Amino acid sequence: MSNIKQPVICLILMMVFACNDEIASSDKANSQEITEIKNDLNSIEPPHWWTGFKNDALQLLIHHPNIGSYTPDISYAGVTLTKVNRADSPNYLFLDIQIDAGTESGKFNITFSKEGENDLVQTYELKEREKSATDYVGFDSSDALFLITPDRFANGNEANDKVDGLNEQGIDRLDNYARHGGDIQGVIDNVNYIKNLGFTALWLQPLLTNDMKEGSYHGYAITDYYNVDPRFGSNAEYRALADTLRNKGMKLIMDQVANHCGLEHWWMKDLPFKDWVNFQEHYEENIDNWNWQTVKHSSHRRTTNQDGYASEIDRISNNQGWFVATMPDLNQRNPFMAKYIIQNSIWWIESLGLGGIRQDTYPYPDKQFMSDWAGAIMTEYPNFNIVGEEWSYNPLLIAYWQQGSKNKDGYNSNLKSTMDFAMQRLVIDGIKEEESWDKGLVKIYEGLANDFHYASPENILVFPDNHDMSRIFTQLEGDIEGTKMTLSLYATLPRTVQVYYGTEILMNDFEKPGDHGLVRTDFPGGWKGDSVNAFTGAGLTDAQKDMQKYVSKLFNFRKNSCAIHSGETMHFAPKDNIYVLVRSNDEETVINIINKNEELYELDLSRFDELGINDKTLRNVHTNESITWSDRLVLASKGSYLFTTKN
Repeated sequence: MSNIKQPVICLILMMVFACNDEIASSDKANSQEITEIKNDLNSIEPPHWWTGFKNDALQLLIHHPNIGSYTPDISYAGVTLTKVNRADSPNYLFLDIQIDAGTESGKFNITFSKEGENDLVQTYELKEREKSATDYVGFDSSDALFLITPDRFANGNEANDKVDGLNEQGIDRLDNYARHGGDIQGVIDNVNYIKNLGFTALWLQPLLTNDMKEGSYHGYAITDYYNVDPRFGSNAEYRALADTLRNKGMKLIMDQVANHCGLEHWWMKDLPFKDWVNFQEHYEENIDNWNWQTVKHSSHRRTTNQDGYASEIDRISNNQGWFVATMPDLNQRNPFMAKYIIQNSIWWIESLGLGGIRQDTYPYPDKQFMSDWAGAIMTEYPNFNIVGEEWSYNPLLIAYWQQGSKNKDGYNSNLKSTMDFAMQRLVIDGIKEEESWDKGLVKIYEGLANDFHYASPENILVFPDNHDMSRIFTQLEGDIEGTKMTLSLYATLPRTVQVYYGTEILMNDFEKPGDHGLVRTDFPGGWKGDSVNAFTGAGLTDAQKDMQKYVSKLFNFRKNSCAIHSGETMHFAPKDNIYVLVRSNDEETVINIINKNEELYELDLSRFDELGINDKTLRNVHTNESITWSDRLVLASKGSYLFTTKN
């Protein structure tokens, strides 16, 4: 070997060894093992994340005494700390992180250094996603949602009735505004009951921690956005509920709140920025004497979102005013708050495998943020669904919030579904009122005619009642047949439908109509020692059992009727106290005859010749009796007569 060749060979060998060292170093970085999990920080949110999102950016909220004076460092292949954001409070850092495509899941340490101080170390985990983003399929018009107030449904675990360290202690079932002990386990125990009623999706009022001093049972004053309230259970139990539903072909819908938090949220004691919540300066000036009189509260003039004539002060009052004194209004115009809310929603979708989100008080937050929020979710999960609460009886306002609406101001909500309070009230009026030219069933007929204004009416959510209004049986003044007719109508409209727990057993609030604590009554049989058990039928009246059977027949039929899910709609103007709604596709025709005549009535069927079902055999959904659609149909009494051509 010549002296010239030896240096060349050495150089090649050095390059090979260096390359191998680099590969080994890379492999080590991708599969580094954390021998000891470190949790030196008070709080890091989100508590973990995933690889493989379309959006490769993650922002971590760090809260710890004087953490703003520390310098963070991350060493993990595919993960880059792109920016360190320091807040107005010295106790926060917001870390912008990029997660490259192909980054491996695993745990790594974030080290926080400060001269003269010991390092603080927090172990963070990136998880592998359990399924493809397209497999997150949201609820749609084929679904019927069952709404539950978890505290009032069933107490499956008495051990969590009292949790030490929380502001509100114990349960008191005699107090309509105290906690009663219902929990996640109680829901899990009774999923079969809900499924057997014919419902395909479950919407629970918020389950996240509400560590408030009183009246926290409803869930809308959140004090921890990443943990289930221990009186309801745990994050693991929430996931167990989602899995239980999924295994039965059902979907879980999470009730989320982007507009406000609870006054006892830990960040209200140490706000990161001067504009973290709206009217923050006013809050900080009055924090020691905070009550309803000191609140800059919302005007609730939600039309300012669409009103081209609205004054700026009115817009600010609606969108930035506090909902109530105990619910600080979050400032979504702060980019860190905006990112926090979006990430939190995605975190729960991924953690639970959600089948949808119901967003509370949709017209109250900053409306451009709400478009960004929904857009971020739908970009990641293109088959997902979100429904926003717009409590308005004006269909123009309801339509404004739905994706695809041709709004004059160019606003695009990115929101598939909104809540149809307008149709909810029109059906009630239509059933209750005496018939005349402009009252009674004509209100339903003309209300449905407004669908020309909706981008996709079938994606709008209709309902007989919910947790914020008198129960349907109360609204109809104890009219059982009227209640059946309204349920039948809601179930067959070109809509997605939701029913509140207890409707199937005629739960009511007659004693004090509209009182929220009474509306959200305990479901009988959900507590040990209950004298009546609606889950088994023990102690129910004949009328309650009959309604339970009616609801089960109706919604199990709906579950299997594609004509209702996605068929064409036709209706016939009310005549002689009768309204006829038809849903049809190539395989089935469903006819809902709403008859308000108390006495026997013979319906002339020649008016309906265009349906093309003359001389066909139809089945009565509730009685299973067959009829021939011919000259006349005898309607024996008031009620909904629901027929299908499919046997």
